Amino acid sequence: MRLLFIGDIVGRPGKHVCSQIIPRLIRERDLHCVIADAENAAAGSGLTAPMFFKLRHYGVDVCTLGDHVYKRRETIALLESEERVIRPANLPREATGRELAIVEARDGAPVAVFVVLGRTYMNIRSDCPFHAADRMLEGISSAVKTVIVEVHAETTSEKVALGWYLDGRVTAVLGTHTHVQTADEQILPQGTAYITDVGMSGPYDSVLGRDKHAVVQSLVTGVPRPYTVATEDVRLCGVIIETEDSTGRATKIERVNIPDPLPPPPGDED
Repeated sequence: MRLLFIGDIVGRPGKHVCSQIIPRLIRERDLHCVIADAENAAAGSGLTAPMFFKLRHYGVDVCTLGDHVYKRRETIALLESEERVIRPANLPREATGRELAIVEARDGAPVAVFVVLGRTYMNIRSDCPFHAADRMLEGISSAVKTVIVEVHAETTSEKVALGWYLDGRVTAVLGTHTHVQTADEQILPQGTAYITDVGMSGPYDSVLGRDKHAVVQSLVTGVPRPYTVATEDVRLCGVIIETEDSTGRATKIERVNIPDPLPPPPGDED
């Protein structure tokens, strides 16, 4: 099985690069499943139903959400209605939304996906990601061999520790949230693919996807400014993972960093 996992889709530029690159990668690389962190898709924060259905049309099988999960009220209805949109598993039990997605890949095999939030420097109330991962794995049937875990966290140490903690128990532990692709992709000793951050899918002539001039001026002057989504040097970033069908163990992890071949046309956010 070959899976594509892409990092935080940022605003309209991020959605546009998905429309251009994902269908091509599905054809050229014979991808069986595509997973995308979409928590920044709506003008840089949150996910709306029209955006979700566009991403599904482009070939995305599961959309994950992180600490911005409830930034837009529209997202709550989407979480209640769609099985392919999931919230972090270590939020309070009463939180709206599904913790786990199990979808059928294009080769017919089931793929399980869940997200945990880190707790260091994250401005959101969450439970222990290690215990949450244990609980999620207890609820996944042994017939599901491919399990993808997204770690949406600020610190490298938490992500690395979760990689080692879950090595041999899941197919992949993939970091998100910092929007900067790291160069530490590897297969851990027990067969789990790992990377500290897959990077963002959006504009890189920016500060983490936002207009660089506004961010710099805000930091220099101390005066808050609107952080609009940037528009230039748009790329799709993530990883392609190959697995053994019988065990779900990863055999290969490959970084992808692909420029958008065409600039997005002018228009509204959706």
